[in-house]
Amino acid sequence: MKKPLALVVDDEPDIRELLSITLNRMGIDTICSDNISSAIQSLKENTLDLCLTDMKLPDGNGLALVEYLQNSEKPIPIAVITAYGSMDTAIKAMKAGAFDFISKPVDLSVLRQIVTKALRLSPETNTKDRRTREILIGESAVMRAVRTKIDKLARSQAPVYISGESGSGKELVARLIHKQSPRSDKPFIAVNCGAIPPELMESEFFGHKKGSFSGAVADKIGLFQAAEGGTLFLDEVADLPPALQVKLLRAIQEKKVRPVGEQQEIAVDIRLLSATHRDLAVMVQEGLFRQDLYYRINVIDLNVPPLRMRSGDIEQLTRFILTALTKNSDLKPQISDAAITALTHYSFPGNVRELENIIERAIALSDGKLIDEDDLNLPIEAHVLPDYPEFDPAETSLENYLENIERKAITMALTSNRWNKTAAAKQLGLSFRSFRYRLKKLGME
Repeated sequence: MKKPLALVVDDEPDIRELLSITLNRMGIDTICSDNISSAIQSLKENTLDLCLTDMKLPDGNGLALVEYLQNSEKPIPIAVITAYGSMDTAIKAMKAGAFDFISKPVDLSVLRQIVTKALRLSPETNTKDRRTREILIGESAVMRAVRTKIDKLARSQAPVYISGESGSGKELVARLIHKQSPRSDKPFIAVNCGAIPPELMESEFFGHKKGSFSGAVADKIGLFQAAEGGTLFLDEVADLPPALQVKLLRAIQEKKVRPVGEQQEIAVDIRLLSATHRDLAVMVQEGLFRQDLYYRINVIDLNVPPLRMRSGDIEQLTRFILTALTKNSDLKPQISDAAITALTHYSFPGNVRELENIIERAIALSDGKLIDEDDLNLPIEAHVLPDYPEFDPAETSLENYLENIERKAITMALTSNRWNKTAAAKQLGLSFRSFRYRLKKLGME
């Protein structure tokens, strides 16, 4: 069996030798370069499986190699080696597409973990895409763009911030990133930060030692340790109190946690994904969320579009949900064309979760054979959706497309409320501060 081949790029001979010896002991052959130009030549001449590069090189910055690999036909995982405490540099590298980072002085156990995970990345295949399609329902252009981004993010270790409205499927997206990643055989731990009492948060996240406080009758591992080797998903991360935000920031930066009552820190190996339906950027401006933590968890942003922005997916979603809900039932009702049309033109403020509730209720209200429009019991005040242009990735980015739709929705709300900002914000389900921030962001002040 052919051994994996790695490229080691560093201008310090001692570091190159240390990395090469470590990789050789893992059964990995190595090629060494001491600058960017010779490294690019090695990448052109060899079929490589992995690249490790220092950030500071004689003829430039390691980011040049990251960008070169990202633009190549068959990119390979690349991990960057940064100076101690250079988190900003590491974040830049991961935003550019680096698989992960290692701080100097190099911790060999951490290096081995990163290399092992990188080598488990297989080339992207149609099989993986097909599996994603079976779980993340929808063939609209915006959902195809989301699936493409999930495939790309699964091949990285960068922290991902998943934004989107309540009920839009943020946890499902997080689970898909985990399932397609080299961590898929390790735990996926999901926690709703808003559901943990503040006085128990530190113990829940980092664990505690027996006797460290009243009620600590035994040692307890925290969520970070429970997710060891896998993925930790923090849902509603905006609900974290300031004191825990500080401790979470340290845990992310140092990749270590200290259980309550413990003197020593414990190294942890997790991929961090986070989400919230609230606008974290606004909360940072208002001093409600730490800016440094925001930048650490928001290395890469993935927006999950609301259901009203992909109305073309509603029929497929409806039939999928109907089949799932009646799978173990003797009743197998169909759904009428009129009911599908009504759903397609409904605005779904509760997104996919609301659609599931509507279908479940309709099954109970129908005659068991056919679900008609009246069985849906849609709110009378439901607004008919405006026609949104089809997303075309050749014309614009997904972010610009969603901003244009947001701009149109805000304009409609302002017009229908005679330009009363408070009333428009209420109609859109936003706080006034969040509404004002969006006006500023979109240049609509």
